[in-house]
This record gives sequence, C-alpha cells and structure tokens, in this order.
Amino acid sequence: MKQKELLAQLQVRGVDLTASALSKLEGQLRYATDIELLALADILSVSVLWLLTGEEGEKEPKF
Repeated sequence: MKQKELLAQLQVRGVDLTASALSKLEGQLRYATDIELLALADILSVSVLWLLTGEEGEKEPKF
C-alpha cells in the first residue's frame, strides 16, 4: 500500500496525519498514539500487538 493510500484510509478513520508524520512513524522517529495504532491495525488487518512487537496475537484481547 502506498503512503498516499494509507493516509487516506487513516483520514477516513479520523486520524489526520501528514506524509511527514507518517514517514517519521515508519522510520521510528516518532511514537504512534493509541488511536493511530488502532487505525493502522484495522487498515492492515493485523493486531496492535503485532504492530508493537512483531508477535502474532489476537486482534481483540480476551478477558
């Protein structure tokens, strides 16, 4: 997925990032907020745990 497409998908979910801010996230030069992590996980169909650790996990936590 191209950055422009990802930015558009984020915006639909209420996350307004600039291309510069997204580049900083990708380059690990900026921390992601909780809202950004949730939106990214949804768009990419992965868990927040995977985004943070690279480990497989449930999309929704079990309590």
